[in-house]
Amino acid sequence: MELWRIVAAVLLGAAGIVIVLLTMAKVRERRGSTGGTVAISGAVTFTVLAILCVLVLTVFAPWLVWTVVIGVCVVTSVMMLAS
Repeated sequence: MELWRIVAAVLLGAAGIVIVLLTMAKVRERRGSTGGTVAISGAVTFTVLAILCVLVLTVFAPWLVWTVVIGVCVVTSVMMLAS
C-alpha cells in the first residue's frame, strides 16, 4: 500500500472524527431530540467516514482521494467556526 494513501486516510479519519462529534452535538442541540436520535446520527456519520476511509485506502484515484480529504477538512473547519 502506498504511503500517500495511508497519510490521506489518517487525515480523513482525524477530520472525520471531529465531524462525527460536531454532528452529534448539533443533533443534541435541536429541540425535541432524544439520546437515540443522537446515537443514530453519530452511527450514520461514522459509517460514512469508515466507508470513505476504506475507499481512500483501496480504490479511489489520487485526485479523488485528495479532493475528498480537502473537502472533509473544509467542512470540518466551517462546522467548527459556525458552532
